Amino acid sequence: MLRLASSSQTRAMLLEKAGIAFLQESVDFDEESIVAATPKNFVYQATVGKYEANVKAFGYEDMPLLVADTVVTSQGHILRKARCIDDARNILMTQSGNVTSIVTCMIYHSKEKKIVDISQTDYIFAKFDLDDLERYLASGEWRGKAGACMVEGFCKSYIQEVRGYESTAMGLSVEVLQCFSGKSE
Repeated sequence: MLRLASSSQTRAMLLEKAGIAFLQESVDFDEESIVAATPKNFVYQATVGKYEANVKAFGYEDMPLLVADTVVTSQGHILRKARCIDDARNILMTQSGNVTSIVTCMIYHSKEKKIVDISQTDYIFAKFDLDDLERYLASGEWRGKAGACMVEGFCKSYIQEVRGYESTAMGLSVEVLQCFSGKSE
């Protein structure tokens, strides 16, 4: 059993599908103060910040702690969570017809080991159909998603090529976690 220090329903679903027992609870960390020149540096700083806040609140001695953060990047831009529908539209149009990289950093810390991993999955997207995009925006499913991107939802039909694990793009590199936690499929 581990403690998933994240409110993400997608990360919880990934752990459930992998058969990894967990308790989900976390304390907040404000990412807005992070200044980073690269997506990997940003996601690392965000994950370390979350880790420090959650290790202070929960520790890792009684139960291993797992924290993660994900960032989306395309055309040299770090694509954060959209603040409004217009922001989401602009972020998604940056990805339309381009390579979009989704970078996930996770820290797993137990009494026996501490693992820090940064993994990346690249998607080559076809151009998004504008009517389809507007339906997705109206659905609100983009809210709370890095880059307003749902590779398991809206973006899925536009994927032309994938390089990397889908789990990484969904916010938790389960395949990497399984290698180090002793749980494998």
